[in-house]
Amino acid sequence: MSLILHTCRICGFYDEEYYPWGEDGESPTYDICDYCGVEFGYEDCNLNSIRSYRKTWMHSVKYLSEPRFKTWLINIDDKYK
Repeated sequence: MSLILHTCRICGFYDEEYYPWGEDGESPTYDICDYCGVEFGYEDCNLNSIRSYRKTWMHSVKYLSEPRFKTWLINIDDKYK
């Protein structure tokens, strides 16, 4: 099973028991990410949106104040370039 199915497309948060876009990767939950605040299935539905929200996330005080968030992005960076 792909790890990307368990990962927020914006901030890279990973939870092995959660599927932000459903188990099939095509059925979003429309939940809000606890870390970056993106709404799965709305604000992360295409590559341009992912890039835009990720840029906003990377300039946020929350992102800049917590080193682990940078590690999360490194883990998914190649998936959404």
